[in-house]
Amino acid sequence: MNYFKKYVKELFDIYSRGDAREESFYATLREFLKQFAQDKGKEGIKITILPKKTEAGNPDFQIWDGRNKLIGYIEAKFPTSNLDKIEESSQLLRYREVDHNLILTDFFEFRLYRYGKLIDKALLARPYLMSKLGGVPPLEDIKGVESLLTKFFSFALPAFITPEKLAEELAKKTRFLKTQILLERLKDKKSKLYDFYKAFEKYLLPSLSVDDFADFFAQTISYALFAARIRTHNSFTRQTAYHAIPRNLGVLREIFRYISASDIESEELQFRVRVDDMVSLLAEADIYSMTKHMVQRGKLDLIYHFYEPFLATYDPERRERLGVYYTPEQVVRYIVRSVDYLLREKFHKSDGLADYSVKILDPAAGTMTFIGEAIRSATASFVSKWGEGSKRQFIEDHILEDFYAFEYLMAPYVIGHLKIGLELEELGYELPENRRFKFYLTNTLTMEELEASNIPLLREMTEEARSAQKVKSKETPILVVLGNPPYSVSSSNKSEWIENLMETYKSAVRGERNIQPLSDDYIKFIRFAHWKIVQTGHGIVGFITNNSYLSGLIHRGMRKALLDDFDEIYILDLHGNARMGERAPDGSPDENVFDIMQGVAIALFVRRPDHDEKPAKVFYHSLFGRREEKYDFLNSHDVSNTPWEELKPFEPYYFFVPKDFSLAAEYEKFWSVAEIFPVNSISITTSRDKFVIDFDKNALRQRISVFRDLRKSDEEIRILYGLRDTSYFKLPQARQKVAQDEDWELKIISILYRPFDVRWIFYHTAVIERNRYRVMRHMLVEENLGLLTNRQIRASQIAHSLATNLIADSHVFETMHASLYLFPLYLYHIPDEKKLALHGEGERKPNLNPEFIRQIEQIVGKTTPEKIFYYIYAVLYCPTYRERYQEFLRIDFPKIPLPPGAEAFEKFAEIGHKLVELHLLRAPELSNPVAKFHGEGDCIVQKIKYDPQKRRVWINKTQYFSPVEPEWWEYHIGGYQVLEKWLKDRKRRRLSLEESQTYCKIITAIEKTIELQGRLREIYRRLE
Repeated sequence: MNYFKKYVKELFDIYSRGDAREESFYATLREFLKQFAQDKGKEGIKITILPKKTEAGNPDFQIWDGRNKLIGYIEAKFPTSNLDKIEESSQLLRYREVDHNLILTDFFEFRLYRYGKLIDKALLARPYLMSKLGGVPPLEDIKGVESLLTKFFSFALPAFITPEKLAEELAKKTRFLKTQILLERLKDKKSKLYDFYKAFEKYLLPSLSVDDFADFFAQTISYALFAARIRTHNSFTRQTAYHAIPRNLGVLREIFRYISASDIESEELQFRVRVDDMVSLLAEADIYSMTKHMVQRGKLDLIYHFYEPFLATYDPERRERLGVYYTPEQVVRYIVRSVDYLLREKFHKSDGLADYSVKILDPAAGTMTFIGEAIRSATASFVSKWGEGSKRQFIEDHILEDFYAFEYLMAPYVIGHLKIGLELEELGYELPENRRFKFYLTNTLTMEELEASNIPLLREMTEEARSAQKVKSKETPILVVLGNPPYSVSSSNKSEWIENLMETYKSAVRGERNIQPLSDDYIKFIRFAHWKIVQTGHGIVGFITNNSYLSGLIHRGMRKALLDDFDEIYILDLHGNARMGERAPDGSPDENVFDIMQGVAIALFVRRPDHDEKPAKVFYHSLFGRREEKYDFLNSHDVSNTPWEELKPFEPYYFFVPKDFSLAAEYEKFWSVAEIFPVNSISITTSRDKFVIDFDKNALRQRISVFRDLRKSDEEIRILYGLRDTSYFKLPQARQKVAQDEDWELKIISILYRPFDVRWIFYHTAVIERNRYRVMRHMLVEENLGLLTNRQIRASQIAHSLATNLIADSHVFETMHASLYLFPLYLYHIPDEKKLALHGEGERKPNLNPEFIRQIEQIVGKTTPEKIFYYIYAVLYCPTYRERYQEFLRIDFPKIPLPPGAEAFEKFAEIGHKLVELHLLRAPELSNPVAKFHGEGDCIVQKIKYDPQKRRVWINKTQYFSPVEPEWWEYHIGGYQVLEKWLKDRKRRRLSLEESQTYCKIITAIEKTIELQGRLREIYRRLE
């Protein structure tokens, strides 16, 4: 053990010179570790000391066993450093998450972590004694250090028997690669990596951000390594991964040429180390046992077991934002079977998808789920009819020639190619080196000519784009377009070509205030498919998408265009809109076929070869129920045996859902609230609620005070508050504006955030996306009333009206696809329309249409603006009104009937007044609440539970509100179950005395509201 003493002595010699840095001790530690390994019979150990480019990148030492297997990492800190503090630092926590065998040391003490947990520590000597003793400190726990290092060197990665576990571990390393390595490297605009970014920005996604590029580049490497590992039968390294990538996937091979180069530039070493870490993980995986199961059909599908868990671990929020979800096989098979049937019955293709004249495209192929099913279906059909003998020729002449797919995200592009290769191998066909499946890396929604380039990556991307362009253009007559396009209402796909095409859908609604829903990606993909089939002259579109276009008011021009250009339209509405609390007609639960909140529908658009100019026939079927029930239906049906109901869409809305308009003539005589209150606006959208809205005014004031302190860097602020720079929020500019605003504290005001939920908002133009100040200013000055309601309602329950005396958030009712509007009762004169005002000048004036007032007063005599407001409010809360006109209330702004007489007006206005006071929580009767707060405890909202038998709402194990009747508990305003929502938004918070009292008042307000609604029903009945 002489090398232990030698090691400590050399550390002392370096330390005693007085000019040592942390790096000064590296060589001594490396030599000590080599001697230890040799002493323990571990020959060939390799130790790489990493360049200290960044505190975030990598630990200081990387240890290999000499046979391309990574042992682990060592992070070294200067002697006398506080290791207790360092091991809980953000840097070490990152390392501990992804580096499964990690030592933290100050060169004297060693701490060993396995999978993030401290499993051993040992002290060789006490470094602080060097100064105190003025000499070499005595050795202490040699056996402990020896045991710890033995554990470290003997580490071996598990084989990871499940693809889910492998995906989870690989996702952690991929996330680290992106956030700690790639984003740092991309700051160097002279690096090869930055050249790659500019190439992708130019040739694929013009609006590509550095963050997004780092994201999909990291995923590309991860998935490509996984794909290469499946195709590698011997040792697995970066170099063997490169050779396993098919030669005809030029873009991918060029990326791998970069990461596999043995002479990689020294400044890229940080990057290479992390790639090697991922390679090591995959090299140890029992990949053959996994793939044996992964290529089986059903729920053991490769993507189900690898791609989904990878995304769930890597970045679940991004996964939801991009609409990246695995399409259930039941949905895919329903669509593919239906397309095959329609080809045979409507297009006289006796072989369906197997017919050599059929060209098929998935324009948003993802991981090739639809194309894979189409290949299996077509091949099975061919073999069934013609036998096995010509199957290989069939695959080469039809599948590889006439089946196409597009994708613009590299990760699914890699996985998709892998999956199709496995699919074909399952069918007995192995792709030769000179053939590829026509799955192209391209942005479907662009149509640009790209200039040729001799630069390797640019050349490969140009060739890929040009091949895809031939398929997009008239040159390739696509007969079938199918798939599951992404849903993203804030689409970044804004090429001139697709925007011009979108005019067909938008021109009819250009006069609307907000046509943003028509810019959703899925709408653009429908438009692309629509255009492509018209270019061919005839064909079929088979998509599963967001179902908002079926009845959305803003989508009426889209529906009209589809009716004009197709002959038959089949809509299988799968519902499942959790945001709107959608339930089956019998009141039972309704579930989505995906793990998403948005309702979906399958659509089949058919343009026959003998297309005529008549509007398409529309066939509809509604499918509610549990997810498994929907899967069972999809498994046993297709377009041929679905029990369709034929619809008769008519102008001006052309709905693709059943509507009962028998009361249209009566309803159309009423006054729209938008006509009654001429000045109105959509409510406030902050796009950063967590930053600008708070329960606590002082907390919000402190947050903004820090935000406007320009001594702190933008990066510090961004990390501190989880902010992201976007097109509408540039952090430096926003901070400058807020810092220059001397009256910033005046802009911390009250806002109605959710039903009965008043919070504080920093109402400043620099940090709020859409402040709607033109109208909201009238709610800020002195006293006012406002009506909140929707232009369109997609929920099954019509309960979308609420009074307010404050500005309001756009999601008071949780209306994701139906804008919430605020209608102020009074307008104030405010001289400076751009400056926030808390006082008006001169007299206020009613925001009421003079003609509406005139017609009201002809019936009831002279009245006040307030009474008219109360009358309108009572009408909107009348259950009979909501039930009788529910179809119309779902379409557009509510319309208000004129009162049948003065008596009815007075009765409605009286009840409306009481409802307004209740909903503003200022009615006198609220001081005597029907429910009380019971039980001893800390008042922290933990687990919310309603007990209908005892009529209690529990907030934790010991405290509850009671009595609460089931009818009160279930009461909705908008899409929210009010009593549950109010508490859910306060989970893990301690209810203050004021809050517990407010909740008792809300319960009472709901009880009184239900009572008053019963009186309104009775009054209405007597009027009939």
